[in-house]
Amino acid sequence: MSACPQPLLDHFAQDVTSICHCWRLSRKDDHVTGFTDHDRSLAVDGTVFEPETGLSASEARQSLGLSMDTVDIEGALSSDRIRDEDIAAGLYDGAAVETFLVNWRRPEEFALVRTATVGKITRADGRFVAELESLVHRLDQPNGRYVTRKCDAELGDGRCGVDLGQPVFNGAGAVEAVEGPDMLRVSGLGGIETGWFSFGTLLWTSGARQGRMERIVDHRAGEVSAVLTLQAGVGPPIGAGDAFALVAGCDHSFATCKAKFANALNFRGFPHLPGNDAAYAYVTDGGVFDGGPVVR
Repeated sequence: MSACPQPLLDHFAQDVTSICHCWRLSRKDDHVTGFTDHDRSLAVDGTVFEPETGLSASEARQSLGLSMDTVDIEGALSSDRIRDEDIAAGLYDGAAVETFLVNWRRPEEFALVRTATVGKITRADGRFVAELESLVHRLDQPNGRYVTRKCDAELGDGRCGVDLGQPVFNGAGAVEAVEGPDMLRVSGLGGIETGWFSFGTLLWTSGARQGRMERIVDHRAGEVSAVLTLQAGVGPPIGAGDAFALVAGCDHSFATCKAKFANALNFRGFPHLPGNDAAYAYVTDGGVFDGGPVVR
């Protein structure tokens, strides 16, 4: 909790107080909104906090030490500022939430009591419940490197070093038909081999999902058009004619890194490490057991 201003401390000492909660949500796309459990709008710390969503908070607890505390906020999906489709699209995932205690009679008297991030969001019956995770939960994230056969770098990042700006790793096209919930028949990818864009990313440049990035699960080339399978998700409907841009993907194997990207020297995995499958496998005729590398 930040330092509480003296006027607010003096207000707490009174027999009757006029205190309410305000929440400021800052999404990763820099969209900022404010909500309050008071019955009218309040201007606090440069943000207008609106009451129409009916946000309310559960019991809040803050512990000493490194234990992780959570608190829930809930509200109705009746406001245009919090839409069901935005929650389903993941726009509020990982959003920063600042909780203020405010004297609604004198909004200039306020204190920041908690900073958290949005974790799990549950939607049902026209309402939502968002779990707010304290900053301590960041300490519960994996750190360091995993010793695995596959690379743990993200394609194109500083550890990988592949220049994804090269034309060979990029493509563009448009939807011809929607063949399933996440399966699209597309144009513009003629002559590109099967699997080139598997595990890559797709950025919608037109249509209802314009500006949204999605992961490609599978890419299959055809004689006339190609078929893309996207990672399952919820969002606005995809229509014929929707345009997109593609970036090639990587399955993080040593063979792909070497053959597709010519980047074997920057491979961040341990391809020569024998796993349990090799250690516990049966000895077979013709096997080579000279202690040499498993992958060449």
